[in-house]
Amino acid sequence: MKKSSTRPKGATSYKETAIGIIPRSKLLRLELEGTKKGLEYIAKVHKEEITSDLILAIHKEAFSWIFPDWAGKYRTVRVEFSGKEFVQPHQISELIINLCADLKERLKHLDQNNNIFIEEVVRLLAWFQHRFVWIHPFQDYNGRVARMLTILILLKLNLPPVEIKAETGQDRKKYLESMYAADEGNYEKLENLIGSALSESLTKISQKS
Repeated sequence: MKKSSTRPKGATSYKETAIGIIPRSKLLRLELEGTKKGLEYIAKVHKEEITSDLILAIHKEAFSWIFPDWAGKYRTVRVEFSGKEFVQPHQISELIINLCADLKERLKHLDQNNNIFIEEVVRLLAWFQHRFVWIHPFQDYNGRVARMLTILILLKLNLPPVEIKAETGQDRKKYLESMYAADEGNYEKLENLIGSALSESLTKISQKS
């Protein structure tokens, strides 16, 4: 059962940050800046192997200037969303190590000369993104980091970055619906979102050349 919020409708939420207790509206601007910092860092390290240490570094680079107490560290608390409890904190480190090892092996078997290469990449990205969010390694910004890592994987494959809109309104609803479907083993919606974003990026490149 989904937990209902005890906050009055229309109330403003606040969070304690490195610059003080601020409203959600101001935090959103900081989060966008943090995401930009994370993407800039990814552009510098995209040739490095994706490991648990690199994932921690990306989260720290993006958000530690806002939340120095916990950004760049695996969560130590149990969390629940829409009635579903994520994995226990003591399981996170091993699960992320295994995820990175699995990703490394899957990347080895991608063949850029295969005529279904792009489809295989999309399937890989959908699997990785869902698995990462399912593990939910951080106290916050797991979805943002999952999408940053999606871009990192694309750069490693010499493919263009994509923008998967998932922050507000209808875009967030569609993204969450695709994640819920993937929870049940149906990756089609998530693959469609990623595939459409990648197709758009590839089209833009072809139009410029």
